[in-house]
Amino acid sequence: MSGPFRIAHLSDLHLTSLIHVKLRELLNKRALGYLSWRFRRHHEHTPEILAALLRDLNGLEPDHIVITGDLTQIGLPDEFEQARQWLETLGSPTDVTVVPGNHDAYVRTPWEDTFALWAPYMASDQGLQIGEQQQPGRPLFPSVRIRGQVVLIGVTSAHQSAPFFATGNLGTAQIDRLADILDLTGREGLFRILLIHHPPIADIVGWRKRLTDGAALRTLLARCGVEMVLHGHAHHLSLTHLSDVRGTIPVIGVPSASARGSKPKQRARYHIYEVRQMSHGWEVQTSTRDYSSEEHCFVAGKQRAIRVPDLATGSLDTTIHPHSHSAQHGQRA
Repeated sequence: MSGPFRIAHLSDLHLTSLIHVKLRELLNKRALGYLSWRFRRHHEHTPEILAALLRDLNGLEPDHIVITGDLTQIGLPDEFEQARQWLETLGSPTDVTVVPGNHDAYVRTPWEDTFALWAPYMASDQGLQIGEQQQPGRPLFPSVRIRGQVVLIGVTSAHQSAPFFATGNLGTAQIDRLADILDLTGREGLFRILLIHHPPIADIVGWRKRLTDGAALRTLLARCGVEMVLHGHAHHLSLTHLSDVRGTIPVIGVPSASARGSKPKQRARYHIYEVRQMSHGWEVQTSTRDYSSEEHCFVAGKQRAIRVPDLATGSLDTTIHPHSHSAQHGQRA
């Protein structure tokens, strides 16, 4: 890799509007989601911040953008169309990777009217036939996208859940396929980034929002390793770690990239990661882009450097830049 590969990480945009929703579309769990949008999310996730986000990304010109779920409010077909149009303004499917979140799978809906509209942003690179479809018409998960020495591996934890629950689940078939992909890409010496909506660590979110088979995923990652895990769902910033064959895996969660945020940790933010290959592994320079309500734009935030050894080197070493703060193992940033 001649220079750093720059990745922007967004999540939980909730960018769609429900202004034109019809009553017949709310005769299920979506009624609760609509009320949440009407009285809270409508004011929390705003077009003004989304416009500022697009301006900031256009100025920074990252090499790739990843979105870890929840583009919609309640997963209506019209919302998928709204989100598709927004994705097209963000970039081409070659330069943007999406994994779905629980809000995108609010209730069971026809594939052709919903996720099919995002398929170019979720599917593996053309020519890569890895895994098998989870259900008719669904793109391949885990998805695999190789960009230089970086491989973006997307999994879907999105599935329908009961009212007042926002749980996720990967399923044994997807976890089995993920094991094969991690083994193959690890042996090729690639920097493996796992993209998932729900955090794999149990105490980042409450019980009713958890990844129900998180223990199985953690066991797999401990055995196969991965260089980094990126997630959303919690709506706050976090840096935690999982154990693997080398030592520890950085697990990074970002807040919503569109939220006004009643608390500073929940205010709109996204991350930039610059991945560099070093003589004995990798270095990832991470920086936050924080929304300023006073300036109505995103501004530079905290920075840190994370060094990730290759499989033959040893344990991870995390170096914190001046004017930044760290999170200990299992602790929120």
